[in-house]
Amino acid sequence: MLKTVGLGIQDYEKVIEQNNFYIDKTKFVSEWWRSNDDITLITRPRRFGKTLMLSTVEKFFSVRQGNNEELFKGSNVSEDTEMMKECGKWPVLFVSFANVKSDTYKGALQQFNIIFSKLLSALEFMKGKFSSADLDFYNKICIDMDPGISSSCLGYYCKWLSDYYGKKVIILIDEYDTPMQEAYVNGYWDEISGFMRNMFNATLKTNPNLQKALLTGITRVSRESLFSDLNNLRIVTISSEQ
Repeated sequence: MLKTVGLGIQDYEKVIEQNNFYIDKTKFVSEWWRSNDDITLITRPRRFGKTLMLSTVEKFFSVRQGNNEELFKGSNVSEDTEMMKECGKWPVLFVSFANVKSDTYKGALQQFNIIFSKLLSALEFMKGKFSSADLDFYNKICIDMDPGISSSCLGYYCKWLSDYYGKKVIILIDEYDTPMQEAYVNGYWDEISGFMRNMFNATLKTNPNLQKALLTGITRVSRESLFSDLNNLRIVTISSEQ
């Protein structure tokens, strides 16, 4: 069947099902999984397929996907028999901060709250197994929740998924740096960096339910930055020439 060129498609499943032209980069799944990194941050220029790459990782591993092996039939990663044993076997938490754009700190926090509230709706199937402490936290999640609750959401979601499936969780965060860019331009850098540092510490550093994490963004960072507390982080920078 003749393939078509799909512009701006960011969902791996849609690319495959619509028979769009696709440059197979699924070997990345094997390379990333076999790395010794707990947390990997990949920085790339805009329009370099960051979201599609994260979607590819999600579709491969997610235990909730259902048609994982079919989606990767004939791909490079499908030739890796050991890797295919992990296909569709892991709980995955995928979140994007691409829409956290505000000219005020208060507005940015509300956008975080909206993201986490929407994400919660996809996890309601686990509610029946919550402990009383989990239910107490669950009932505090709303679009007006305070920063302390909001910054803890991803850590709790990870715990709930791990408890439900009996396995640690793969966390994928797209455009981690969009809120930081907005804060820098609009003058609330200190406030948002404090919030996000607390969030990343709870989600990525002190999280016993984390299997691996993959983050993407466009900003080159140093270890003396938002991620200064994460000693288990590897930073990979890919320039526009690569």
